[in-house]
Amino acid sequence: MSRDDNRSRPEWTFLTNHARVLLMIARDPSIRLRDVATACEVTERTVQAIVADLETAGYLVRSRTGRRNHYEIPPGGRFRHSAEAGREISGLLALFATGPEPAPGTRAVTG
Repeated sequence: MSRDDNRSRPEWTFLTNHARVLLMIARDPSIRLRDVATACEVTERTVQAIVADLETAGYLVRSRTGRRNHYEIPPGGRFRHSAEAGREISGLLALFATGPEPAPGTRAVTG
């Protein structure tokens, strides 16, 4: 297979959109879904459907604070796939608790 063949293949990532949305909410439980959509590079409607999926499955609890939604991730949630079913999602959330790490050879911007 040539290099050009690789460019025509769809890209893939290790994390699903469901995981990305959950991670964004874990970082900021009061985040607007519009901001989640922008960060995850999907539509707001997609994020709304994902949040509904996560709520139905018990991974998120939504409450209202004034005009804004606030999300809570109940402890004890486990991965759904049988290959990881014995593990809690808290480990993944802890791994990605902060924003992205700086690229090797660069410095994190603080301030």
